[in-house]
Amino acid sequence: MTPGKLQAFLAAFDALPLGAFNGTAAGRRYLVCRENLANGKSQKLVARELGGTDYISLNLYRLTSGAWLKPCEMPEEKVIRFVLALQVME
Repeated sequence: MTPGKLQAFLAAFDALPLGAFNGTAAGRRYLVCRENLANGKSQKLVARELGGTDYISLNLYRLTSGAWLKPCEMPEEKVIRFVLALQVME
């Protein structure tokens, strides 16, 4: 991932609320849960499409050497596109 894309991803990820919320991405509705673990050094996001089969899962580690994105059994590009597109529903 390029440094610019990483910065855009991190900014979008950090703007998401902690806990469970509804959101939309690519015209689909999702139930999303974002949580901090290990005093924020590890973060997790899981999203399930409402009324569909799409599923997103990722871990993000904040290391002294930089952020490390670990998607769970899916391509990195899929989770990046999802987080960049995700809009929180009020």
